[in-house]
Amino acid sequence: QPGDRVIVRPGAKVPVDGEITEGSSGFNEAMLTGESRPVTKGAGATAIGGAINGANAVTIRVTATGDATYLSQVIELVKKAQQTRSRTQDIANRAAAWLTYIALAVGVGTLLVWWLVLDAPLNFAIERMVTVMVVACPHALGLAVPLVVAVSTSLSASNGLLIRDRAAFERARRLDAVVFDKTGTLTEGRFGVSDIVLLQEGDERQELAFAAAAESQSEHPIAHGIVAEAKRRDIAIPKASDVRNITGEGIVATVGDVHVRIVSPGHLARQGNAITHERLGQLESAGKTVVVLERDGRARALFALADIVRPESREAIAELTRLGIRSVMLTGDARGVAESVSKELGISEYFAEVLPDQKSEKIQELQARGLSVAMVGDGVNDAPALVQADLGVAIGAGTDVAVESADVVLVRSDPRDVGAILGLSRATYRKMVQNLIWATGYNTIAVPMAAGITFGTGFLMTPAIAAVFMSASTVIVAINAQLLRFYRRHA
Repeated sequence: QPGDRVIVRPGAKVPVDGEITEGSSGFNEAMLTGESRPVTKGAGATAIGGAINGANAVTIRVTATGDATYLSQVIELVKKAQQTRSRTQDIANRAAAWLTYIALAVGVGTLLVWWLVLDAPLNFAIERMVTVMVVACPHALGLAVPLVVAVSTSLSASNGLLIRDRAAFERARRLDAVVFDKTGTLTEGRFGVSDIVLLQEGDERQELAFAAAAESQSEHPIAHGIVAEAKRRDIAIPKASDVRNITGEGIVATVGDVHVRIVSPGHLARQGNAITHERLGQLESAGKTVVVLERDGRARALFALADIVRPESREAIAELTRLGIRSVMLTGDARGVAESVSKELGISEYFAEVLPDQKSEKIQELQARGLSVAMVGDGVNDAPALVQADLGVAIGAGTDVAVESADVVLVRSDPRDVGAILGLSRATYRKMVQNLIWATGYNTIAVPMAAGITFGTGFLMTPAIAAVFMSASTVIVAINAQLLRFYRRHA
C-alpha cells in the first residue's frame, strides 16, 4: 500500500513505484527506455516498478501500486495507441472492403464469360470463379497496415517513445520544423557553473574548492551549482565556519584560516572595488549570473552560472539538421540568453522573451508560413503549444498536463529521441507503402491469372494453387512488417 516501506535486494525487480529513502544503487530500466546501462539513484530519487536493482540493497517508500504504477500506465498507453487508427490504415481498410466486392463481381463475371460467352463447361466456369475468389481474398491488404502499426508501436515503446496519437505520429514524417522549449528541454533546468575566470595567478580547482566550501551550507541555486561543479570534478570540499549571508548580495565564511567572500560584482562596485576584467561584461551580456570569489580581501575568480545545456541537445539538433528539419528555440528568457544558447547549440532561429500564453501563437506563426511543426516541451505553460502543433512531444519528466496534451511522450527525457520519432515515423510509413504496393500488385497479377487469362499458354491456376498464392502473399506482408524491428536510428 502507498506509504509502506519495501527493501529491494540486489538483483531483485522493483515491485512498485516509490521513492528511495535509504541506500543508493544502479537500476536497469531497459524495459521502459531501451537503455541497458544502469541508472544510478539514491535517496530522494524515484524508483520505477519493473526496474531491476543492481549491486546494493535500497529501501523504497511505496507511492503507487497495481494499475497506478508507471509501467502499468505505459502498457495502457501502448494498448490505446494500437487501437487508434491512422489515415493510411483507414485507406487500407476501405481498399480491403472494396477488394471483397471486386473479387465477388470479378468471380461472377468470370463464371458468366466462360460459361455463356466462351461456351465452356459449367463445372470449369465454376472452378474459375472459385479460383478468383480464393486468390483475391483481401487478407494481405487488410493486414498490410495493422501489422506494421503493431510492430511500430511495440518498437517505439521499447525504445522509450510512447505514442498516444497514431495519426499525429504518422504526420511526423512530413515535419518541416521542430520547436523546442528551452528550460527543462534543451537545458537541465538548474543552475550550473559554465565559466571560471581567474583574476589572479592561481589554480582553478583550488578557487572552486574555496567557493564550494563557503557555499556548502547554503540552499541558494547558485550555491547548489557551485557545489555540484566541485563534486563533478571530484574536488575535496573543505569545511567552512562562521558562515553568514549578505542579504541579496552573497555569503561570507572562514575556510581554515582564510576569510572568504562570494558576492555579486555590483556589490563590489558599490563598495568602490569594481571588477574591470573584460570577461565580466561578456558573461553578463550572454545572460549569465556572475559572482566574485574573494580571499582575504582580494578578488580571485569570477564564477559564471547559467541554466546548463544538456550535452545531448547538441546531438539532437545535429540529427534534425541531418534529417532536413529546421530547429527553433522558444524561451521566456532575455534575448541575450536566447542568443547565447542558440549559438551554442547551432540553432539559427529563436523566439525570446515569450510569455507563457504566447507560445501557441508562435507555433501558429510558423504554421502560417506553410510549415508542419512539432513542439517539444515539459511544463504546464507548454500545453497549449503542444496541442496547437502538428505533433506535440512531451518530455517524460515533465508535468502531467504537458504529458496529457502530447501526441508522443519521451520516457528518457532525451531530446535526441525527437530525431528517433521522425526516423521511425518515416520507416513505418515506408513499410506501410511497401505492404500496400505488394498487396495491390499481387492482386493485379493474380486475379487475371486465376480468371484463366493464361489458359492459352497451357498454364491454368487451380483453386489449390490460388490458396497457396493467397497464403504466401499474406506471409510476405507479415514478414515485411516484422523487418521493421531491425530499424536502427542513425548514431
